[in-house]
Amino acid sequence: MATFTVHEPPLRKNEATASPVRFAFVRDGFHFWAFLLGPVWMLYHRLWLVLLMYLVGTTAIQAALWALGVSGLVKFTVALLIAVLVGFEAGSLRRWSLRRWTSRGIVVAYNREAAEHRFFDRWWAILPATEVPVAPPEPPRGAGVPTSDQDIIGLFPQPRP
Repeated sequence: MATFTVHEPPLRKNEATASPVRFAFVRDGFHFWAFLLGPVWMLYHRLWLVLLMYLVGTTAIQAALWALGVSGLVKFTVALLIAVLVGFEAGSLRRWSLRRWTSRGIVVAYNREAAEHRFFDRWWAILPATEVPVAPPEPPRGAGVPTSDQDIIGLFPQPRP
């Protein structure tokens, strides 16, 4: 099972609570695509500052290795180790880019979708009553609402008056 951290975005104008669609779920662990295609992964996740630091850092390291006159194998090994480091720290890099967002908790689930379900089930249960969206009004009597026991099909309790 994977561990996800949940981040709530800053509120927009005229917004009491952030939309659940905008929440970010960041998985802990090794990110294969960040290891294999680090700069492309950073662009995909819009980590502009992280990408800039990555490019400056790797360029400086490779220039230093070139100035020292080390072999191509050493340069390749250093580049591989940097890629492994990026793969392991990809979740931390994403969390760092969300530093202005509010951390709302940690969820353990098999995948992101299950983590979202688990988090929002718990989150809706603990929200204050003022923040819970108001349910739509009930339809007027006689507008498709069963009126007797014969109109109910299935394992339902008694009809509401």
